[in-house]
Amino acid sequence: MGESAPIRVLIADDDPRYLRSLEALIEQQPELTVVAVAYDGEEALELAAELDPEAVVLDLHMPRVDGVEAVSRLRTGHPSLCLIALTGDSDGELHRRARAAGADGVFLKGQLLDNLLASLARARNLRPAHNGG
Repeated sequence: MGESAPIRVLIADDDPRYLRSLEALIEQQPELTVVAVAYDGEEALELAAELDPEAVVLDLHMPRVDGVEAVSRLRTGHPSLCLIALTGDSDGELHRRARAAGADGVFLKGQLLDNLLASLARARNLRPAHNGG
């Protein structure tokens, strides 16, 4: 195939404006592609089950299923998933809970977009490579 297929990313946030800007940012990266957007934690879980993305970026404050709960359930259902939590909340306890739930990274919105993109770009390396290769 030559070119490796882009890393498939699911993004979830209850703020449509932020979601659109995040989607545009991710789509600008040749090695990344957004496969779906979700507006709450429940939808994120459904889409992840359906689409099996390689990475999920989700807000920690969302309706229906909050981000920490969603991270925990995604981690259980998809052990090799790259899980990135985003939040506007600098509360260290919240960040600690998200990491404990299984997030690979917890980033503050508007701050660490470079780190976010770098983490997503590493998503492929996080996946177990021992499938008969």
